[in-house]
Amino acid sequence: MSALPQKWRAIIEAELDAVLDDGHCFSSATQPALVIAPLGHERALIATALSFETTEQGFRRAATEQSGEGITLADPRGRYVFVNPSFCDMMGFSREELLAMTLFDVLQPAEPTPLFSKVRDERRPGVRSAMLRRKDGSLFDAEIAGFPADVSGRPYIIGFARDITHRRAQEEDRLALEAKIQNAQKLESLAVLAGGIAHDFNNLLVGILGNAELCLTELVPEAPSRQYVSDIEREAIRAAKLVQQMLAYSGKGRFNIERLDLTSVVTEMTHLLEVSVARNSIIKYDLTENLPKVMADAAQVRQVLINLVTNASEAIAGRSGIITIRTGAMECDQNYIKETYLDDDLSAGVYCYIEVSDTGCGIAPDIVTKIFDPFFTTKFTGRGLGLAATLGIIRGHRGALKVYSEVRKGSTIKALFPAVSGDSDAQVRAKAAATSSPCSGTVLVVDDDETVRTIARRLLERLGFQVLIANDGHEAIKAFEDAGGEVTCVLLDLTMPNMDGEACYRELKRIKKDIKVILMSGYNRQEMITRFVGKGLVGVLQKPFRMKQLAELLTKVSGADNK
Repeated sequence: MSALPQKWRAIIEAELDAVLDDGHCFSSATQPALVIAPLGHERALIATALSFETTEQGFRRAATEQSGEGITLADPRGRYVFVNPSFCDMMGFSREELLAMTLFDVLQPAEPTPLFSKVRDERRPGVRSAMLRRKDGSLFDAEIAGFPADVSGRPYIIGFARDITHRRAQEEDRLALEAKIQNAQKLESLAVLAGGIAHDFNNLLVGILGNAELCLTELVPEAPSRQYVSDIEREAIRAAKLVQQMLAYSGKGRFNIERLDLTSVVTEMTHLLEVSVARNSIIKYDLTENLPKVMADAAQVRQVLINLVTNASEAIAGRSGIITIRTGAMECDQNYIKETYLDDDLSAGVYCYIEVSDTGCGIAPDIVTKIFDPFFTTKFTGRGLGLAATLGIIRGHRGALKVYSEVRKGSTIKALFPAVSGDSDAQVRAKAAATSSPCSGTVLVVDDDETVRTIARRLLERLGFQVLIANDGHEAIKAFEDAGGEVTCVLLDLTMPNMDGEACYRELKRIKKDIKVILMSGYNRQEMITRFVGKGLVGVLQKPFRMKQLAELLTKVSGADNK
């Protein structure tokens, strides 16, 4: 008895007598019958059964009127000798049809179960989950319980059956939700980590690139050390690209959003794609014309495609194989979206996609959930960042990824982007404020990183500006007020302690409404523009920046390019 689950724990010994169809007398006088029921309304069944006369009429009345569960009585061969209406309704058979059947006729698979053997041979009760087959052939999950009983010295089996399809579905939904929450928390934690590291590295790269550039401007072409400095600059640029991949994973990469046709993007890249895969790989295209447009960064979409094709080529490895690139549009309902990566809060609707399939080695089921983790790779030579960056880019575009894979047959990864139609105003663009006052003279640099402040000061001084320095928002406000209106432009970092960039921006605008402010950030440029749209922001300077970029932006902001 102790082996039974808690909800089936109500085991009652009762003196039940019933007259079966074949005339045998069912009595627990020789061996007490074990009536097992789940806690809840089955208590009413048991209480009613005990209060009735110990006759077939009492047993059937209790079973018929009080139970929502299926109740059966079967002989040792499994042939039904009694079924209640609930069991008939559950199975879709009439009472007469079931009495001509055995319990194996409704079990899937149709064979004796350990529970049947336990009750019949060992005379011990038990509970298990099983798959039952209805009259129409459909299958459903059920929880069944069986216990032994004697009828005039002959053994019988009393059974309870409950349809747990809804409960099983709820449990599966709960587990899926838990997995989704855990995955979202993992992605968020990794994204925050990657974004934080990338932000700090960008500040370091500002110093490395800035100093290298300043050094190169002072070295004569024939200087022996010039090549060394050029190498430093080149490697720093490579490091900056790696940082951009980390920012892409965090969903905070640099996005320049525009209306795109995914088929056009793929068509423009065919030559590049074909030379980037191994010689034993053949690329086939299945492209749909006149797709709805998507709002996306063309460079980032190209990066997604390159990452997916590179991954497909590596999956084929040394064997010959085919890589197929498809584009198309599809209507995605919530059920489809729930089965994708990054399904949080995505709306049902039309999505355009780029799909890359390969005939490579495939991905084992236990690995599929890990392929988008940063630096995870099953390849000895793999970098492990390509698919992680892809995930971040798709996250930044409010899209989703769908993965299909079968070991030794290949994989398909579909990148979905929400479609837009007509002249949608979904695209937010940078609008530099047109002002008559040139941004020349004194520039206030506000950043909590000393390296960034130092390099910005050196670059600005080289460009001919006077420079004031502040390491947080409070110092910036004080320096701005002390300057008495001499500051013509502010380079403002967004992420700072004490008073952050956004609060400092509001205060500067309160003091001087037409002050020109340029945000410095290593994060998503489009996100910054969207955040400050309509607030008079004149520009965004992405870290790490070069002297040329700084000069061009200051010239644009000052209006000198319109003179």
